[in-house]
Amino acid sequence: MQSLLNSRRPLDGVRVIEIGQLLAGPFAGCMLGYFGAEVIKIEPPEGDPIRGWRVLENGTSHWWRSIGRNKKSITLDLKKPEAQKIARQLIDSADVVIENFRPGVMESWGLGPEEIKKTNPKIVYARISGYGQTGPYATKPGFASVCEGMSGFRYVNGFPDQAPVRPNLSIGDTISGIHAALGIALALLERERNSGEGQVVDVALYESMFNLMEAVVPEFSGAGVIREPSGTTVTGIVPTNTYRCKNGKYVVIGGNGDSIFQRLMEVAGHPEMAHDPRMANNAGRVKHELEIDNALAAWCMSKDADDILQLLEVALVPAGPIYNVHDMFADPHFNERGMFESVEINGKPLKIPAILPKLSDTPGRTDWPGGNVGSHTQEILQSLLDFSPEKIQELKSAGII
Repeated sequence: MQSLLNSRRPLDGVRVIEIGQLLAGPFAGCMLGYFGAEVIKIEPPEGDPIRGWRVLENGTSHWWRSIGRNKKSITLDLKKPEAQKIARQLIDSADVVIENFRPGVMESWGLGPEEIKKTNPKIVYARISGYGQTGPYATKPGFASVCEGMSGFRYVNGFPDQAPVRPNLSIGDTISGIHAALGIALALLERERNSGEGQVVDVALYESMFNLMEAVVPEFSGAGVIREPSGTTVTGIVPTNTYRCKNGKYVVIGGNGDSIFQRLMEVAGHPEMAHDPRMANNAGRVKHELEIDNALAAWCMSKDADDILQLLEVALVPAGPIYNVHDMFADPHFNERGMFESVEINGKPLKIPAILPKLSDTPGRTDWPGGNVGSHTQEILQSLLDFSPEKIQELKSAGII
């Protein structure tokens, strides 16, 4: 019975047309395909630019093999009316559209949601853009880097009086892709349970990052407090910090629970602080943050990172190392939890990350890695639109596909 459950996925039978490029829209499509949707990716004849970004092998990025997994690639030059007509036919056969162009581009091609709804009222139409489909900034170009800054996220990262720090990832795009996938799932659920019709899912990069801002808004509204950057700490929660150890490695320690703090300071050799009534709760520890952090920093510098982590594990204090990807590959927990999946590219193995969340009975999976540009064009045009081989060759000769 379990094997039968594991062959089934939550989005089986859902057809998605992914129109867009680079990261936000394609990551949403990657998530949906991982959980069973049939994802047909429309690319320009030269392919999605992400195929050529960062580390390449034989002209194709390793990144593409991950984000392009489980997708069927069809090439269409959407600047040409005949290609727009084909895209329209594909969308009319689908449940979901994902696009991440600037607002107005899809409408200029006759592929906007109001036009599509005339022939496919069940369509769930997900739109990802820098600033959303409405408002004074809607038509501005918005890359993740810019939108992370406007969202407030960049402001609280880094050290006071220094330039805000950017994580070495385009998290604005990825977070927006996750929001889009969630919005699509909600819209599909509503369609099936209630209206029987689709709707527009409007995802803005800056709003997706704004959604991570925790108490920043109510603290300003209620108390006029502006959250400032705080280096390796978190404002108002003590102790939680990153400490350098004797061997030059770093550890992260989260000792901000009342009983946890007592155990932490006992094992760190400061029983007087562990039982100091002034530090018995978080509010008191915030007032003595510098004293606490100095004591923990000195303790960590007296021992190697592994020794610190072993002592804290015994004391049931949350703590851990700072991993790079080499460390992840070597860690038994990552491997036991199935965080890496193996695919084969031209006979050579490649590890790509698993996609979350984990579902007990209908988990997602990688069926195939990202393939070549247009590798499914003929299959899709023949099986879905009943195009003849001669018609397909004619379209190819005209530069439409």
